Amino acid sequence: MRSKLLLVCLALLALSATSLAQFTGDVIGVHDLGPGSKSPITGARPDFCMYCHEPHNGIGGRVPLWNQKLTTQSYTLYTSDTEKNRAVQPVMGADSNLCLSCHDGTIAPGTTVAYGQVTMQGSMYAYDIFGSNLQPSHPFSLALPLKDNIDLVSSLAAKGITSDPTGAVRLIKGNIECTSCHNAHVQAKDLVSENFLVRDSSSGQMCLACHDPSRQMAGKVNPLVDWATSSHAIAQNKLSPQANVGSYTTVATDACISCHTPHNAQGPARLLRGPNEQDCLACHNGGSNITPAPPNVFAEYVSPKAGHPFPTTTNQHDAAEATLLNNNRHATCVDCHSGHGSAQVSTFPPPPLVRVSQRDSTGISATDGMTVVNPVVNQYENCFRCHGSSSGKAVQALYGYLPVRAVSAGDPLNIIPQFSINSTSSHPVTHVSNSSLPQPSLLMNMLYLDGLTPGRVMGTQILCTDCHNSDDNRESGGPGPNGPHGSKWTHILERRYEFSQTIAPGQLVTNLFRNPDLSVNGPYALCGKCHSLSNIMSNASFTQHQSHINAGFTCSTCHTAHGMGGTNPSISGQRLVNFDVNVVAQNGATPITYNRATNTCVLACHETAHNPNGSVKASSMVPVGIKK
Repeated sequence: MRSKLLLVCLALLALSATSLAQFTGDVIGVHDLGPGSKSPITGARPDFCMYCHEPHNGIGGRVPLWNQKLTTQSYTLYTSDTEKNRAVQPVMGADSNLCLSCHDGTIAPGTTVAYGQVTMQGSMYAYDIFGSNLQPSHPFSLALPLKDNIDLVSSLAAKGITSDPTGAVRLIKGNIECTSCHNAHVQAKDLVSENFLVRDSSSGQMCLACHDPSRQMAGKVNPLVDWATSSHAIAQNKLSPQANVGSYTTVATDACISCHTPHNAQGPARLLRGPNEQDCLACHNGGSNITPAPPNVFAEYVSPKAGHPFPTTTNQHDAAEATLLNNNRHATCVDCHSGHGSAQVSTFPPPPLVRVSQRDSTGISATDGMTVVNPVVNQYENCFRCHGSSSGKAVQALYGYLPVRAVSAGDPLNIIPQFSINSTSSHPVTHVSNSSLPQPSLLMNMLYLDGLTPGRVMGTQILCTDCHNSDDNRESGGPGPNGPHGSKWTHILERRYEFSQTIAPGQLVTNLFRNPDLSVNGPYALCGKCHSLSNIMSNASFTQHQSHINAGFTCSTCHTAHGMGGTNPSISGQRLVNFDVNVVAQNGATPITYNRATNTCVLACHETAHNPNGSVKASSMVPVGIKK
């Protein structure tokens, strides 16, 4: 018997030596509370195991020879409107209750049952004390049985088994507990993230033990579906420790914890390191936190630029909110991008397809302005979350002057009817261009920001971002980020586009651009991206283009930028002709009209009357002023 016992002891020692050989330094790490240890808090007893365990007098025999006094704290537990499982108060004596007996801060370390209060020095790290609010921590101590969800591995709820091939990440009695992810006896199984993890967690391996990007369920969309090829999963950009976005050295190895943190999250509902766009700020602000740095998105929101509106306390983003943003319009990063699916744009698919930077975002169908598209197929569907049929839209002076068109569908901020296939004319965003009317001014290629370098070949459709884009965007030859994050030009336009304005309709235009600069610095720069301004000045499509432009009028006086949102018997709407009635008035009692066949208008503009026969004269409705 004695020889058998000796063999067992030797075997255990050999196994222990084998496991310890993987690690350097003290295996138990800062959980060694003995004198002279590296823990921030140390006690007088040298037998460090005894701070937690007592081999003969453990509490009631219910727990593993436990010696630390158990906490009786009641906690605020994790909840979110996307979490199907519900947390319950940790069971007294269960694994999580043991951990919280030090980590909730209500009972001092060294408060033992067998020896009373051990004399202690120092204090625990503040981030290791969770208090009574466990909302910002990963859910645990869940109501059983576990409920299934599309982003969970199928075996988790069905069999109580994770997909961790090592078996280290596991359920405890069918539940998630602190010890599902942490081993209190070994600090550095993960040699980089020395946080008592049960295994190496680089590249999100511990998270993927329970969360499955590949899972499919009928009628449900897995928000993690494109994780494996997303930027946050594969980017090799190096992370600075000062970024405070996790323990690992690259975006790819940091993986999930670049954006999420299992404890003390600032955006608690989804365990985000920073709520909404603040979660993205650490890496996308052009600083030294990440190398090489991605384009500085947040510089696009800094004056003198104006960007999409961030949420306020009254219109916060929520992951479970409706796709159609009725009366709750805001523009967080995740309204247009998915942190799980977004990838770096290396090639540009033909319009109107969405770029991979917006992969897995949601949108609204152009067919009825109501049907949810998840995920979006076309870029404009994402824009229609706010710029379509949603209620609560408002004009904001921050974005500049807004024309009032002679022909409107009733809601001038709903751009879906303006781009409709039934529109008399429109820029070809939601449908291909109408080839029945040739466009003599149309270029073969869009021009870069320099106004000279040919860019993308002109196709039959264009994108919202061909006009609404950062003024220094990379796709058009600049150094900045692509997309309508912000611009120095009004309405988040990529290039300068002026709007003729008056004090009252028909009166003098107050901002004429006589004999204008037709370069990329001039008032027609945006139109010049796709249209030959020299061709327009040659009157190839309208006999009075040159005279109007030289007189200083801008395109917006006569043309709408999106399309015809309604119909009118006196204005056909062909070639996007739809007058701004803040600038143009009626010629006497005659309604404002446009006859494309004769290229004539009936209206009053700049104190000048335009007559049906094409003649002009001083308007009788206002004093004679400067004529065009």
